[in-house]
Amino acid sequence: MYEKFVELLVEELQINRDDITMEAELSGDLGINSIELADLVMICEEKFGITIEDDDIRKFTTVGDVVNYLETLNG
Repeated sequence: MYEKFVELLVEELQINRDDITMEAELSGDLGINSIELADLVMICEEKFGITIEDDDIRKFTTVGDVVNYLETLNG
């Protein structure tokens, strides 16, 4: 799941692959703003066939937070 999410960040938001780690903060380290995060959530929902609740999005601080969440939903 990590690699799939990294691919989304690189392809959709043009984030440098070298900057992406499990510990990288979405906002602080990768510069993702709230609009880009909303877009990223929609892309994840579509690509993985899931629904991400608004309350859960607020918990996404690092790449690892998102990857762990996606793994939980996808088994």
